[in-house]
Amino acid sequence: MTREEKNQAIEVLTEKVNNANVFYLADIAGLDAESSSKLRRSCFTNNIQIEVVKNTVLRKALERAEGDYDELYDTLKGNTSVIFAEAGNAPAKLIKDFRKKSEKPVLKGAFIDQAIYIGDQNLDLLVAIKSKEELIGDLIALLQSPAKNVVSALQSSGGKLAGIVKTLSERSE
Repeated sequence: MTREEKNQAIEVLTEKVNNANVFYLADIAGLDAESSSKLRRSCFTNNIQIEVVKNTVLRKALERAEGDYDELYDTLKGNTSVIFAEAGNAPAKLIKDFRKKSEKPVLKGAFIDQAIYIGDQNLDLLVAIKSKEELIGDLIALLQSPAKNVVSALQSSGGKLAGIVKTLSERSE
């Protein structure tokens, strides 16, 4: 790789990091061709991008990017793949699902909306993170719940009151 090609790769990766709210660093070394192909296919079907990068190129891209990624520098050893996604928990779910059949990929680190997670021990925590859409759905459900209770109480009380009035009117005859 010439110096010009390396600089171009750094610029492209820097642009991706700047535009991403979520990216994971993983080690996929040791996967055979078939497993690697399955992983890439799973990424494609889940709208996740995966790229194998050189650690020096990734470090320079992180240094040039807009943000503080210092904690991730220690993870840049050995084989490194960068996984970009829209939802914060999507790559974690993919990794966890894929590891049911294989020991890889191993999570090195993750950057999710200004928070950095280091190490494979955080995988279960990252799987449990809710996406923006899930949080909005939960919030709407919480906001609708009191209104539904009031409407339900009014409807049942109204029915009871009408029944009482009807019973009383029939008795007086």
